[in-house]
Amino acid sequence: MEHGARWRRTGTRKAASAVRRPGPTTAQPRAPRAEVETAAPAVLTARGVLENLFGPPAVRTFAVRLWDGSVELPDNGQQPSFTLVLRRPGALRRMLLPPTELALGEAFLHDDFDVEGDAEAATALAGEISSRLRSPVVLARLLARLRTLPPDYPPQGDGGDVPRHPTGRLHSRDRDAAAVRSHYDVGNDFYALWLDERMVYSCAYFTTGTESIDAAQEAKLDHICRKLRLTPGETLLDIGCGWGSLVLHAAENYGVQALGITLSEPQAKLARRRIGEAGLEDRCRVEVCDYRDLPRGIAFDKVASVGMFEHVGRTRLPAYFSGSYRLTKPGGFFMNHGIVLLSPVSAPRRALGRALAPRTSFLQRHVFPDGELVTPGEALRYAEDAGFEARDLESLREHYALTLRHWVRRLEDRHEEAARLAGERTYRIWRLYMAACARAFATGRIGVTQTLFCRTGEDGLCPLPPTREDLYRVTVRPATNGGTR
Repeated sequence: MEHGARWRRTGTRKAASAVRRPGPTTAQPRAPRAEVETAAPAVLTARGVLENLFGPPAVRTFAVRLWDGSVELPDNGQQPSFTLVLRRPGALRRMLLPPTELALGEAFLHDDFDVEGDAEAATALAGEISSRLRSPVVLARLLARLRTLPPDYPPQGDGGDVPRHPTGRLHSRDRDAAAVRSHYDVGNDFYALWLDERMVYSCAYFTTGTESIDAAQEAKLDHICRKLRLTPGETLLDIGCGWGSLVLHAAENYGVQALGITLSEPQAKLARRRIGEAGLEDRCRVEVCDYRDLPRGIAFDKVASVGMFEHVGRTRLPAYFSGSYRLTKPGGFFMNHGIVLLSPVSAPRRALGRALAPRTSFLQRHVFPDGELVTPGEALRYAEDAGFEARDLESLREHYALTLRHWVRRLEDRHEEAARLAGERTYRIWRLYMAACARAFATGRIGVTQTLFCRTGEDGLCPLPPTREDLYRVTVRPATNGGTR
């Protein structure tokens, strides 16, 4: 057998099941006659393409199962971390022609290939492919081989409709609202399947790494409240409040008057219901509103923006921070919690990326239209230009990798329910994007920072204690809503 690989043609699905996590298992329809007739030479071609990209089977860390039932296993004696399943002879052609992130991601959506096992580990293959294709010789050889595979044919199964990219002026109010709806209006019940019990859709906070996602998300909400030094009677604005978790936590446990704003009506509807169930209508509310549309003259003691800043766009960040400054009272604090870029990109590459993103980026096309990341330094510059003083910056990069791993596992465990609620295509989008993001955080390509800003008064004073000791000191919270915690 080639390069020490082990090939099996019978009993392969049973052998592969040892590395399988719950995932798409939709039975495939009978292949067309033309596909069957080309299967044998296509198998040889597919093996050649895989070797071009990932080296011989013996040195790989993953297994491959082809559409004819044959399995290619590594010879290192280790259990493969995942199995790459190629569903049909044209799978690699659809995955790699053109050789873009979008083609690879959409081939997964259409079930040309699947991943059984560790989805996060599997996303590393995209980087390996990109690295190999930097060689013109490898690229030419690969393209020649791919063109001998069976031609494309319409995807079978639940591929779903191709999404429309938002139109109109970039980051206008209408376009931003459409972009948000495309992501968050998938359905509250879908998110409830795999988020924590409070439905917090942002990075959790792990003190040991062994906590449940419920405990880690409660710790994150409390960490934000403590950083903002919330006290009873203060006013709090949560920009991009999601399902209202932070305003609920702050009102119930810190006695503040809280307003949350979101661009998603389904989120607001559920948040209002939860506020009513908690009996906190007199202390917090949620509205569907763009932060740019809040009335002039309104200001809050404390302002938080959690997981919203990365959707603003680089060109709109000066206005975003200026608006946040206007909404923060003198002597008040603004907490900006958002994903940042850790690998700086040159201005020309940035411009090219913006031009190509809707056509080549899987995330832009299917997950976060118009999202754009900046470096921590850029964010600080824009905030300070608006008048803020940065007083505390904390990186939670590893915390987000852990959070995403929890979410992926929980989604995979509820695969059938997720597909029934939102469709197989949506399940696959979220599984792929969250697994890829977990790897991006873990490897340091992107990060997430919590930055506490102060809007100092005319005297220049910032009402913070001299050290961070109060953030970690065990305290008894004020008695609110009938008790203490």
